[in-house]
Amino acid sequence: MKAPLQTRLAAEIVSRRDALIRLTQDLIRIPTLNPPGRNYLEICEYLAGQLGKAGFKVNLIRAEGALGDSVAHPRWNLVARHEGAGAGDCVHFNSHHDVVEVGHGWTRDPFGAEVEGDRIYGRGSCDMKGGLAVSIIAAETFIAACPGYRGAIEISATADEESGGFGGVAYLAERGWFAPDRVQHVIIPEPLHKDRICLGHRGVWWAEIETKGRIAHGSMPFLGDCAVRHMGAVLEEMEATLFPLLATKRTAMPVIPDGAKQSTLNINAIHGGAAEQAEDYTGLPAPCVPDRCRITIDRRYLIEEDLAEVKGEITAMLDRVKTQRPSFDYEIRDLFEVRPTMTEKDAPIVRTTAVAIEKVLGRTAGYVVSPGTYDQKHIDRIGRLKNCIAYGPGVLDLAHQPDEWIGITDMEDSAKVMALVLAELLAP
Repeated sequence: MKAPLQTRLAAEIVSRRDALIRLTQDLIRIPTLNPPGRNYLEICEYLAGQLGKAGFKVNLIRAEGALGDSVAHPRWNLVARHEGAGAGDCVHFNSHHDVVEVGHGWTRDPFGAEVEGDRIYGRGSCDMKGGLAVSIIAAETFIAACPGYRGAIEISATADEESGGFGGVAYLAERGWFAPDRVQHVIIPEPLHKDRICLGHRGVWWAEIETKGRIAHGSMPFLGDCAVRHMGAVLEEMEATLFPLLATKRTAMPVIPDGAKQSTLNINAIHGGAAEQAEDYTGLPAPCVPDRCRITIDRRYLIEEDLAEVKGEITAMLDRVKTQRPSFDYEIRDLFEVRPTMTEKDAPIVRTTAVAIEKVLGRTAGYVVSPGTYDQKHIDRIGRLKNCIAYGPGVLDLAHQPDEWIGITDMEDSAKVMALVLAELLAP
């Protein structure tokens, strides 16, 4: 008697464990650093070879004219499609191929893809080349086991998620690649743990606040107006009123970790006065009163909040400072904004993935929301496709950390879940 499909899929994925490890290592060893956007074409061409051999029709798409695209660092994306034996839904696995800077504190080669025990180490192993490799192995396994399946399977590897996704998923969504008439289900294999389904993310507003002053000789600061001192007053007002206000705002969204269930604000950068000189400059700076000071803020907000209200809180804070400092003047510049998104628990891809997690892992799936945004924002807002989740192996806290790693057994288990999702949605 033929074994049940789930049993056959699981056994086949176990037999492909070495292939999964090799594929993950190969992807890690291509240093797709963003910024500036290195080796994007190289990784897309590598994946084109891998998926082409598995019978996928491959498209390489450059996001010409998109934010970040340039002659030196073109934004390349891959979309590969495998057609089944008849009409049916399309299940799309979307992974970003870019990784963040290495940073300090590594004890291993960040691009060595070293295997130790049950772990593969390297920049991007967890976020999210391990998830990309898992989706490929899961799809190849399902196609081999169910050659007569109905519908289509797509796998994409896209650019620039770490810097907003405008040269990747946003560009593709604007051109119809995620339109609901061609794609019906999307899984993004971000590292949210193998037994949890991520329904969406908080909102974000980035802005630059500039305080204005008047330049003067540093020996006579009374003839100028120090913009840095004005910014100091802004930071003091933030501590006194804004941060306590944000701490009172809580969400019903299942955001992880617990600290992200409230509204948050981070000061990403601050600069005032003369521009920093090149590293080889050995002179002293000129003695001037700074006439400009800028901070970049990263405000993460909740689905219960309105963006206009979020911006209004900052304006109100600055206007309070203005009443206390007669010469105070400021300017706010919007840099980036994304509204919160959350897929309903009864959406088809959520229900199907929850069933697969329970069957494979023997426990009920957890539901979470990401503290930061990822490419679901573009699939939802631009592509108008709501049936989208993030599900993949890896520990979220390891993303962007030194000695980043992905668990091999976790990848294997997630591959079993993804293959079973395909079986539930596409098998005849």
